[in-house]
Amino acid sequence: MMDSFIIAALALCSLMAPACGDKGTSKARSCSDIRQFYSGKGFALDGVPQSEISGEHLRICSQGYTCCTSDMEDNLAAQSRREMEGVLKEAGRTLQTSLMGQHKAFDGYFLELLNRSAINLQETFLAIYGLLYSQNAEVFSDLYSDLRHYYRGSNVNLEEVLNEFWAKLLEKLFFQANQQYHIGEDYLECVSKQIDTLRPFGDTARLMKVAVTRTFVAARSFVQGLGTSGDVVRKVSQVQLTPNCMRAMMKMTYCPHCRGVASARPCANYCSNVMKGCLANQADLDTEWKHLAETLIQVAAGFDGPSGVESVVLSLPSRISEAMLTMAENMATINSKLFQACGHPRDGRAGSTGANAVKRGEAAGENRLGTSSNKMAKLVSDVTARLRDMQPYWVSLPSMLCSDRVATGTAAEDKCWNGMSRARYLPEVMGDGLASQISNPEVEIDITKPDMTIRQQIMQLKIMTHRLRNALNGQDVDFQDTSDDVSGSGSGMCGDNVCHRVARPVAPVTNRPKYAVPPQEEVKSSSRSQNLPGVTDFLLPWLICLLRR
Repeated sequence: MMDSFIIAALALCSLMAPACGDKGTSKARSCSDIRQFYSGKGFALDGVPQSEISGEHLRICSQGYTCCTSDMEDNLAAQSRREMEGVLKEAGRTLQTSLMGQHKAFDGYFLELLNRSAINLQETFLAIYGLLYSQNAEVFSDLYSDLRHYYRGSNVNLEEVLNEFWAKLLEKLFFQANQQYHIGEDYLECVSKQIDTLRPFGDTARLMKVAVTRTFVAARSFVQGLGTSGDVVRKVSQVQLTPNCMRAMMKMTYCPHCRGVASARPCANYCSNVMKGCLANQADLDTEWKHLAETLIQVAAGFDGPSGVESVVLSLPSRISEAMLTMAENMATINSKLFQACGHPRDGRAGSTGANAVKRGEAAGENRLGTSSNKMAKLVSDVTARLRDMQPYWVSLPSMLCSDRVATGTAAEDKCWNGMSRARYLPEVMGDGLASQISNPEVEIDITKPDMTIRQQIMQLKIMTHRLRNALNGQDVDFQDTSDDVSGSGSGMCGDNVCHRVARPVAPVTNRPKYAVPPQEEVKSSSRSQNLPGVTDFLLPWLICLLRR
């Protein structure tokens, strides 16, 4: 009797099995809900069933009774891909906007400091030296122009720029101090060649070269590093999803609608496996991305403080003035050595004196450098916080994208969508990166064929990190061997007039100095030259008279 009952029950279930869904048992279940949903996605309702049909035609979703035709499945699969790519681009835009904000803030302030320094030098030197400065203003304006071009990414050899500036300044000052002689271009060329052995500017020129080189190399590499970060985010966010990823996204996102369980949300582990499979190549950026962020933080740490960016850039006028005063103090000895090395120049008509003499009182005045603000400290703090926040970005994308779509609550594990039905998801969660997806149950991936666009961006991160690490040592990285570089400069955040290249090829410097000056020596020099009027009050009249005699 019992056996007959069991057989009868099994027969009844077998007859009803095709109609068994998650919401009912009727084969004639209405498709009104999915028709409304499908229309809301912008698709025409032509060919959409009024009630469920047999699902043998489905190629992605399970082949039970369904409200989806083959065309609907294809359309919804393409829709899921577009939506996923849109979410990735939006996440990338958010990060890129943050990086651009840091880039703009630092870049704007650095150029502001450089402009303030140039204006201060012009106004102060014009007040102190008058016509003497006006006649030789291009020496100083050329220096600031070259520094600005270098910072903005032009092909300028920074060390050569500084050497050329001091050589020109030596020529100008020597010529002005010896107008009673006939001094031609050939003689001045001989004068400039003696600069290394003569050291007419004392130690000030060397200390300024060390400080300027370290600061400008670091600042330029820093803004280029932020630019590279933004470029990488933009390019990787535009990488298209693979067909296998599209199938997995469709299965997770819209197959519940075709199955008649639209309210079922994906199981957490199921969503993780789908996203980790789809974003496996992106996760491989993680190591080099973190290295770049960490190195940017290290570079930024040196921007604040007594020997930081503000101090170095704003102290340029006082350092130059101090160097000029040093030469004035030793003019007799300098002349003697130059006459011995280059020959005694012929006597000529003395230049006029006194017409543009500057009174002693005009040398004094306010310290035009101004007091150091906390702006650089805030910029460093802000960029450090942002860079730390962005470090786990590529491996956190799967959990971030799953956070709003997975089922939650006490019963979620038993009633969530597992890709086939509303039930528990049993497979384990895969690791991060391409190599970890070899057994991913949701996304079929050939781990031997990585995405080449993403591999190129990984190389860009490596190259930029290498440049930044060299910059930490004060090395002018643009004149290192970069034969392993790939196309692209990592300057995607630069405007059209920012990262231009000047057509002035410069030979590389092979014997590069080691920039390892003890900090206390540099700070001492900086503090000694911060207040231009105070330092030079008693020496300025002597210098002016000496140069005008």
